[in-house]
Amino acid sequence: MSSKEKPTLGGTRIKTRKRNIAAPLDPAAFADAVVQIYLDNAGDLELIAKSIESSDLNFSRYGDTFFEVVFTGGRTQPGTIKPDEGERHPYSVIECEATREAILPSVIYIQKILRRRPFLIKNLENVMQRLLQSLELFEDNERKKLAIFTALAFSQKLSGLPPETVFQPLHKDNLVRGKMDDNLLDFFPSAKRSAEGFSEHFTKAGLVPLVEYNEKKIFEVKLKEMKSALTTQIAEESDISEVIETVKQRVKDAKLPDVEVVRILWDVIMDAVQWSGKNQQQNANSALRQVKTWAKLLNSYCTSGKLELELVYKVQMQCYEDAKLMKLFPEIVRSLYEEDVLAEDTILYWFRKGTNPKGRQTFVKALEPFVKWLEEAEEEE
Repeated sequence: MSSKEKPTLGGTRIKTRKRNIAAPLDPAAFADAVVQIYLDNAGDLELIAKSIESSDLNFSRYGDTFFEVVFTGGRTQPGTIKPDEGERHPYSVIECEATREAILPSVIYIQKILRRRPFLIKNLENVMQRLLQSLELFEDNERKKLAIFTALAFSQKLSGLPPETVFQPLHKDNLVRGKMDDNLLDFFPSAKRSAEGFSEHFTKAGLVPLVEYNEKKIFEVKLKEMKSALTTQIAEESDISEVIETVKQRVKDAKLPDVEVVRILWDVIMDAVQWSGKNQQQNANSALRQVKTWAKLLNSYCTSGKLELELVYKVQMQCYEDAKLMKLFPEIVRSLYEEDVLAEDTILYWFRKGTNPKGRQTFVKALEPFVKWLEEAEEEE
């Protein structure tokens, strides 16, 4: 009996695809590695920064854990400030002395890390928010250290760290009554809620950057309020004497510098112009009509060569930044001259020695015919 061949299946063998096996999260190992870098370099932040730069640690995955180690010396238990298992180091922000001099190096150190890994700014925001949200869990001295760090972070412009994002947790009722609304005074005791009281208190506490930040925010609010009031009056074509009185009163109340007033006046006057797209002639007519209408308002504050020059720089920047206004610079300057807002000496000074480089070469060339006319008139006199 002849042997038969065993039957076989035809076709192509399909290779089994292996499943992608995700690496398990291990923030504890990451934290231990960072802590070890601190310990190996005995807390020398310069050396620690270099070691971290040359390491192959996964910062993109464990950014929050990294900043926990920076602030508290190790990992913290979720939802608390209690230390988690694992080794810790004694060189954290919380372990520093509660002084500007002691905490500033940590801010500079973080700045160096962020320059190499800018994506970590979001992790820094997360951890700072979490710490501020848990302030009641810290000791008084630890809160002071966090306050100093936060003030220094903003004064040192820590990679664009946004105050409104970091301070967001402080809106919660369990931490503070009232809302921030861009005004740190709302976090101050109501009995002492004044700019002077705030400044005095935090200057004595060594938090001068926080005082400076608050003063800047107050100044910005006052500018915004003044600009809003003037915008409404100009849009409604209020009597010019009434507008001038509004400006005087707000400048007196807010103690605004004349330079800022001149800038605001030009902004609100030009913001009210109805621009017509690419039609240069209509744009020119609208801008010049606005200058003529509100020349008396500009004249009431352009009372010195310095302020007149500031106005020319303001016009220069607007014409440089807005393509439809590029060719209007000489016409606007001439109109301001004809309306007695700009003196001849101011225009000649800008033409010969102006320091703002934005579009200067183009604008100087465009202004040449008018300057030549001014110089010839001066010679004839």
